Formats: sequence, structure tokens, C-alpha cells
Amino acid sequence: MNTWIMSVVLVLLFLLALTGLFFFMATRGALLVRGLVSGSHGEKAHVYPIYSNIRLIKLVDFQPIISAILLFQYDRLVSKIVSELMQSDLKNKKVLVTSCAFGNVIPLVVKTVVQAGAERVLIVDIINNQLVHAKSKLDHFSGKVDFIEENATAMKQRDGIVDANVMFFLLHELPHHLKGQALIEAGRMLKPGGKLFLAEFHRPDLWILRALSWTYFKVFEPLGLALWDTCDPLGCLENMGGWTCECTTYFFGNFQIIIATKQ
Repeated sequence: MNTWIMSVVLVLLFLLALTGLFFFMATRGALLVRGLVSGSHGEKAHVYPIYSNIRLIKLVDFQPIISAILLFQYDRLVSKIVSELMQSDLKNKKVLVTSCAFGNVIPLVVKTVVQAGAERVLIVDIINNQLVHAKSKLDHFSGKVDFIEENATAMKQRDGIVDANVMFFLLHELPHHLKGQALIEAGRMLKPGGKLFLAEFHRPDLWILRALSWTYFKVFEPLGLALWDTCDPLGCLENMGGWTCECTTYFFGNFQIIIATKQ
């Protein structure tokens, strides 16, 4: 029995290590190699292959995997955003989704705002493959949704075009100097009284979670650590002025949802 248990443990550890290696090579590891080989510094240079390669997108975008990455808080975070959108007056108005996200957040958001009477939903991403993949989830809403390939930090949409903007786990992927710019653009496109619904990582309250999160970011997504201090989105929005913000944290402070109303 002890031998059998040991074998199972070893197999599980091997699978865990293999999974970790895969995600490292599909995220930070690939960018390190890309930088050494090509020295790429374009506007898409920070985008991981896991978010740009269509095969990797389809492989990873599996609800249990995405839920596990967010420590099984995914449903709670999405439910909060959907609930707040339900309470918003969106009849004959436009809603923006800034950057595609894995899981069912986009279908649920689109379904919610369409049922609330929204005239149009704009889904924007810098990577065309993300838009193609998102479109495959929204067959029933094709007449209500526009898919736009644009950079969230330098949008071409006019000022005040939308009444709600959903930004689901985008900021931690952006280089530090672009995080604030993405928030500025989000505000520019909102009408006065419009709301930004922002979900992101947050500095955990428990030291053990803080240590684990710090390790995760250092290995896989080092750009995310700035959300704990210098690029804290709540602090950035409040420092910009012109916003009224509410922030709710989840899972011992590991995640946050900010609902910011443009004054």
C-alpha cells in the first residue's frame, strides 16, 4: 500500500512539474527566448504565445483549468461583474469589453448586456486570434457584437462612445508604463456616469498566500507584481481623479473587483 501511494505521489508530482514547465514555456519562457532571438520590441512583444497562438488558446481555454488558475474564484468574480451589469441602465447603449479573456466571462457578459437592452457590444483585443476565438463562443449574438483588433493602450474609438467597460485580468499582462495608459483609455471612452468593471489580482492578506502569489508572479508573470504597489489599479484611478471607486476583494485579498464610475 505504501509503495502504491508513493507511486501515485510521484506521478502527480511529475504531472505537476510538466504542467508548470508547459505554462512557463508558453508564457515568460517564450518571451525570454523571443527577446534573445529577435530582440522584438513591437506593441505585441509582451503578449505570451498562450494568448496569441490559436492552438495554445484552444488547448488552454478549458473552464476547469482557468478556474484552477484563479484558485477556483473565477465564478465568484464573473458573477459579481454580471450582477452589477444587470443593475445598470444599458438600454440602447454600447458596452465595451477591453481585451478577450479565457473562460465563460465574455459569453456571460454579452448575454447579460444584450438582455439588458444594450444596442451594441464592442470586443477589443490586440491579437486577432483572440477575437476569432471569442467569436466562436458568441454565435447567438453575432448581430449585436463588433470584434475590433486594437491596442487597449492606444484605442482609435472616439471619446465617450460607451456606457460600460469590462476589463477582466488585463492589467497584469501589460508592461508597467502601459498599465496606467490602459486605464486612461478606458476612462476616455466612457461617457460621464459610465462604469468601468475591472477584475485583477490583489496583494493577499495572508502571508502564505502572499508568498505563493509572489512566487507565481516571479516565475510566470513578473509584470503582475506591480499591481501590489506602484501600479495598484485602485490607487491609479483615485490619483487620476474624476472617478468614484468601489473595491471588493476575494479569497483573503488575492483578487479584486473595482467598479469605477466616471464623474
